[in-house]
Order: sequence, then structure tokens, then C-alpha cells
Amino acid sequence: TGMRVAVVGAGVSGLAATKCCLDEGLEPTCFEQSQDIGGLWRYTEHIEAGRPSLYPSVISNTSKEMSAFSDFPFPEHFPVFLPNALLLDYLRRYTEHFSLRQHIRFGSTVVSIRKHPDFATTGQWDVVTEAGGKQTSHVFDAVMVCSGNFSEPSLPLQCFPGIERFRGQHFHSRQYKHPDVFQGKRVLVVGMGNSGVDIAVEASRVAAKVTISTTRGAWLLSRVFEHGYPWDMILNTRLMSLIKTNLPGPLSWWLINYKVNQWFNHENYGLQPENRYSWCWLVREPVLNDELPSYILTGRITIKPGVKEFKDNSVLFHNCPEEEPIDIVVFCTGYTISFPFLEESIVRVENKHASLYKYVFPPQLQKPTLAVLGLIKPFGAIMPVAEMQARWVSRVFKGRRANVTLLCPKMQLRQNWTWFVPSPREIPELRILKTEWLVYLDTLASFIGAKPSVLRLLCTDPWLALTIFFGPCSPYQYRLGGPGRWQGARQAILTQWDRVLKPTRTRVPAGSSSSSLSLLTVVGFLLLLAAVIFGFL
Repeated sequence: TGMRVAVVGAGVSGLAATKCCLDEGLEPTCFEQSQDIGGLWRYTEHIEAGRPSLYPSVISNTSKEMSAFSDFPFPEHFPVFLPNALLLDYLRRYTEHFSLRQHIRFGSTVVSIRKHPDFATTGQWDVVTEAGGKQTSHVFDAVMVCSGNFSEPSLPLQCFPGIERFRGQHFHSRQYKHPDVFQGKRVLVVGMGNSGVDIAVEASRVAAKVTISTTRGAWLLSRVFEHGYPWDMILNTRLMSLIKTNLPGPLSWWLINYKVNQWFNHENYGLQPENRYSWCWLVREPVLNDELPSYILTGRITIKPGVKEFKDNSVLFHNCPEEEPIDIVVFCTGYTISFPFLEESIVRVENKHASLYKYVFPPQLQKPTLAVLGLIKPFGAIMPVAEMQARWVSRVFKGRRANVTLLCPKMQLRQNWTWFVPSPREIPELRILKTEWLVYLDTLASFIGAKPSVLRLLCTDPWLALTIFFGPCSPYQYRLGGPGRWQGARQAILTQWDRVLKPTRTRVPAGSSSSSLSLLTVVGFLLLLAAVIFGFL
């Protein structure tokens, strides 16, 4: 028999983990407490304990070409940014294509994961699951924890003086489903992450008044970026990464400030981060929303500083002498990392953040046979990141060349912690969860020999090399070579812009060609990107 691996959760990370285990000849068993796959992306009208909860209007913040698993592109007719139902559809297609469902045990909750008595020599784990009221014990050779970090809301009410006497309604964003609860009400949204802005925009269509309270402000990006292209296909390129990571700090800060403020002047809209010279995604990740500026401009939404104190039917903000009458408060204050089935000594949580080597392995374990996947907030799509983590971890479990020698208790966690400055009420653990998307992917890919070599490709396939360097860093790049090489990777890279244009180029003016646009779109994009870069500099 092969190496038995327990996978906790059948969301994005769990499905990728199960598939990568199968690729390496391991024997995965995925335990999913609900009756279906999808995790965060499976919408339910009611809130289930221990499961993520999303509102029906959620749309992906990253484009389909940048969000795809590296050997399974989205269907070309899917929109560029995905409503949650279509993203779930994609996960179902992925599950069926790679025959993953037979390895998933639905309705099975993981109760506990403990070291086997002979862990020091075998690295095995005792796993207890519960299904139908009956508990079962198992022994697994390795464990992949893919339970996510959007199940336990963080609601630090102690940070908001007077909230106990507030007579109106207040709740965490996890409980939000539909905007009708705000009909005719005066609404305060506390926090300015993606959920906070989404909820404020939806509420403003039916509420009497909507206010967003933010202590530090935020940079705002639109999904529709330069010349109408998706933001991540313009910003997450190897050339842009080179610029961001190699230019002197002050110059990088100035360039990013300039670029982000081209859409609108953040200071004029009350959104400018406190430190205007901070690199937008190094202080905190930007907020993605297409409508907020116009809603501020038309008076539907007002931006205010942090909350100073709540009164019976109103709120007082810092540096604002007048009280603001409110009826409902929505706390968009994020989530807490929680592993209720693990002992605290396994994944150490200090100062409310988890210490993990490369955001994956608990460094103090004698054997690297337990990994945590998806516990990261990159400035880019999470699906390719979770998949790359799973590819690396499955090879570590298999004992193949995958940087396994670096996994030891003495390993220093060089995670670029200082790149991010959390806001006072931001969950402290998120400081360790953010990283430069492309650099992180390249790092893990180099561990397994899957990082593409632009210089080598320049000699053998120059057109592909130029597309990889100047164009979007789409996940297919990590299937060009190494373990798990996919024959369709090159074609997927060269036709990525076709799949972007397919769902939008639905009307072709007379005299235009609607034939294959592969060559033209790639050439056009390279010329466009060159113009953008030169304009940037």
C-alpha cells in the first residue's frame, strides 16, 4: 500500500491537495464535514457552524486566467471575473475531471489529530473523525490541513467603547446575506476590507445612509484596469515583479502611489492611507471594488475615521466632534485562525499568528508530515498558490527532492514580516499571511523543479519566453517543465488572451475580424505593456 494522507476539507485547497497526492502516487482521504465540495465558494442561505459563509453577490477578485489551477483552464465562455456559482461550477468540473470525488468522505468531521505514539520514527498521526454521530479512529502517514481561515469571526467588541449600550442592531459580516435588512436604515460599516466595501455598496442601494469607518484608509483598485484589461493580468507579471522588488524603496512607493491615484485621487475621497508614501500592497492589500468612488461621489456612501465611542443611537468618530445617528452596525473585522482539532503545540499560535515555514510547515515537528495549506493572503489569486503548496507538500511527503532538508526546528522563518504593517484592529495573524504573490510561487516552484527559466526558453522558444516575461504570470507557466509537466501548458499560455476576450467581444463591428486572436492579442498586449511601463517610468 502507498502512503496514506488525510486531507481536512474539500474546498479549493483540499481539492488541490487530493489531486496532487494522487499525482505523486499517494493515497489521500479527504474529510469534508458538509455534504458537498466547494468550501468558501459554496453558497448556502443558512449559516453552518464551522463553515465559511458568503453572500450571494460575491464575485472573485482575481481573473479566471490568473485563478485557474495550472493544468485546468477555465472554460473560455466563462466571464473574466467569476460569480461564486460559476467558480463552484469550475471546482465541480475539476473534481470530476480528475476523479477526486471517490476520495472524499462527505459528512465526516475531523474531531482530533494527534501524534501517533511512535511519531518520532514513523511521523504518523492518529486521526479521529465523526460521521452520523459515530466516531472512527484512523492512522495516517501524513496530514494536509485545508480547513481555511474564514470560519471563526473576529469580533473585538472590547475595542469599541460604548457598544454595550448601543440600542441598535450589530453583527459580524459573516452573518450578512441580503441587503433588505438595511432598508431605510442608517448603516455603519466598520472596516474597509473587500467584504466591508461590498456590503456598504449593496446597503447604499436601499439604506437611508451608509458610512464606512476606517482607521487607516486603503488603496482602491478596480477589476477593470489599464485599457480595460483585468488588474491582475497587468500587475502580476514578471517584469512588474522585477520592478517592485528591485527599485529603491522611495521610488517604488512614488510610482505605485502615482499609478493607483490615476483612477481617482484617494485623498479627495477620504480613502488615502495614513502613510501616503507606503507601497500600497506592502502596507495592506488594496481593496477591489468597481463602484465605491462613484457611490462616494453621489453621496450614497461617506467615509469616516475610526470609531471613538458608541452612544445609545449614535456613534462618535475620532477627530469628529459631531455624533452620527445610526441604526445598524456591521463589523467587517475579519477572522481568527483556528484549528480546533489540533493540539496547540502542533501549530504554534503566538501573538495570534501561526508560525509556519513558508506559510506551510510547522517548523518544530520532528518529521515534516503535517502541512497547512491556503493560510496566506497573497496579492493575487489563492487557487494557484494553494495548488503550488500542495505540489510541494506532496513531494515532501513522498520524500522526493523538494527542499525537505530545510525543514527542521532550527529553520528561521524569513517571511518578510516587516513588509506589512497591520492596522490597530486588523487581526494580528494576518501580518504573517501576506506575501508577494509571484515571488512566493517561484520560491515553491523552485523547490520542486517547476520554476520556468526565461533565459533557457529564450534559446529554445523565444516567443514563449517573451510572453512569460512581459505577459501575465498565469499558473500554466508552472507546468512547462519539472514534475507534473502538462503538454497543454504552452498552448494555454499563448491563448490566454483569447479566453479573456471570448466572453466580452460579443459584438464585432463591421470590418473587424472575429477569427483567432492569439498572435494579435499577444503582440498587442506586449506593445501595450511596454507603453505602460515607459509611461510608468
